[in-house]
Amino acid sequence: MSRKSQRAKLVLTDQQRQYLIGIAQSRTAAIREVERAQILLKYADGISISRIQSILGVSRPTIYKCIDKALAMGIEIGLKDKYHSPKVRVITDEAKAWVVNLACTKPKAHGYAAEIWSHRLLAQHTRQYAPQTGHECLNNAAKATIQRILKEHPIQPHKVRYFTENRDPEFEKKMHDILVVYQEVNVLNEQSESDQELPIITVSIDEKPGIQAIKNVGPDLPPIPGKRAFIGRDYHYERLGTLSLLAALDLHNGHVFAQVHERHRSIEFISLLKEIDEFYPKESLIRLILDNHSAHISKETMSYLATRPNRFIYVHTPTHGSWLNLVETLFGKISRTFLKNIRVNSKDELRQRILKGFEEINAAPVVHRWKNFKFAQYIL
Repeated sequence: MSRKSQRAKLVLTDQQRQYLIGIAQSRTAAIREVERAQILLKYADGISISRIQSILGVSRPTIYKCIDKALAMGIEIGLKDKYHSPKVRVITDEAKAWVVNLACTKPKAHGYAAEIWSHRLLAQHTRQYAPQTGHECLNNAAKATIQRILKEHPIQPHKVRYFTENRDPEFEKKMHDILVVYQEVNVLNEQSESDQELPIITVSIDEKPGIQAIKNVGPDLPPIPGKRAFIGRDYHYERLGTLSLLAALDLHNGHVFAQVHERHRSIEFISLLKEIDEFYPKESLIRLILDNHSAHISKETMSYLATRPNRFIYVHTPTHGSWLNLVETLFGKISRTFLKNIRVNSKDELRQRILKGFEEINAAPVVHRWKNFKFAQYIL
């Protein structure tokens, strides 16, 4: 007789179940997503791990990973591959020297019409000729590869002042998911009463790192009627270090959870999650809008989330899509208010001033709403 799993039961709403059924029966979805949807449906129906393995013919580790991700961060994440950084390609020192030497020549010396190199032309030439010279590690060299190599040396054979990385291949889908959430939140806010419990609570999370603690060298001079209409300040100052702000914005009532730390690691992020967890009713489902920062998906964070099954759901913003996160409007607000031109005598004073600012915000909270639905074609 198979041993009963010690994992928590996966609780599905009717909407979530219909969504999983649609994926499980799809003929166009990726096979791994179809397989994972079938795993989650059977596990939610109380079928044992051994029986699921027998029916679907998949390994137990695959089943465990799928179920654990769904319990920790929601079924959407359970269907997807775990985010990971790509393996860094190894490029030898000799190959880098070959690229640097090439960049020190002119393109016309190699038969090109251009007078100076661009990253694109350097990459194209490198892919074509580097393998012939024994540097096979450069056979797939892209513009970014060339830029990194040149950045290691004090040479700039070009005048490019920007670099565009490849966009998130799922940018439009993730943007669609975010906008759908915002529309749902707007509808819930319009329909629900202030004392009515919401079926799902949506919280927007992000960090604002590098807040500088700056100390005046000399005292500020106050305005004097008829003499000086503004505050006088010595342009010399002293840097005392930086702090990181972790903030979570409740999109239903405008309440802000704020923590200020020296660093932003998993331990600090987990501390914020615990504060959020303690604030809301235990039976509430909390939906978190956040990016793919390493602290958000680390082993430590996953271990904590595993202790709170069916409590949190992750909705990730796309790469280079931080503007889709509503908490950024809060950061803009504090940058224009209590953080503007702030001067302190210590980092601890800066921390207390920031927390005091959020106390004032929570005393008269403002609900932040997404109003720009010009991309509505993605959700209609």
